[in-house]
Amino acid sequence: MMRLPEIETPAFAPGSVWLVGAGPGDPGLLTLHAVKALAEADVIVHDALVDPRILALAPPSARREYAGKRGGKPSASQRDICERLIALAREGLRVLRLKGGDPFVFGRGGEEVLALAAAGVPFHVVPGLSSGIAALAAHAVPATTRDTNQAVILATGHAAPGEAGADWAALARAGVPIVLYMAVANLPAIVAGLKDGGMPGATPALAVEQVSTPAERLVEGTLDELATLAAAGGLNAPAVIAVGAIARFRATLAARLREAS
Repeated sequence: MMRLPEIETPAFAPGSVWLVGAGPGDPGLLTLHAVKALAEADVIVHDALVDPRILALAPPSARREYAGKRGGKPSASQRDICERLIALAREGLRVLRLKGGDPFVFGRGGEEVLALAAAGVPFHVVPGLSSGIAALAAHAVPATTRDTNQAVILATGHAAPGEAGADWAALARAGVPIVLYMAVANLPAIVAGLKDGGMPGATPALAVEQVSTPAERLVEGTLDELATLAAAGGLNAPAVIAVGAIARFRATLAARLREAS
């Protein structure tokens, strides 16, 4: 059996907070730094999308505190979460703030490090594999190819209360593929906005539900078809949705494989 090399990692000091990306779900996609944090944390403040298999890697002595946000359900405010992280660190605990995906990609990690910095609490950030990229790669869909696009837009479909959200028509006019996070509930409105910006309803699209978990499911079709599925309950959150030329890649790959066989 191959022995893993010794990896130098920062000390997880008492009284500090580590913001760690848990990746899309599969524990095998964690970084080694994330595994270290799980092994050494005194308390784990985790989001709703952190897979239970990842939480199970931490020792029973590590306290788990749920701080997830799910649309339409009672949940902790961001201010409450920040204050809790500060309070736990001031108790002298090793605090692991565990977030699905990457903490700085639609994870509000930036707000948390600002709060920690203002409170004088030491922190360290461990990047994670973002679900938007992982969902595509897991199904052999590249986020960019030289033949289709030299840029890609990552956008959230869920605006905070009081916020206007993305200008979907403007994003459509950019003419590059769009990868959507947290968009299922608002997909009909998002599709309407994209079409207002000139994106045809026949634009290739795909969605990956429950990325890298045993319940993962791939849905393929067009922009209009995905919106219809979402409205009818046939497309379920959490899901990553890709719209644009990259969503055709699976068909291109399948054709190449048939030619080679």
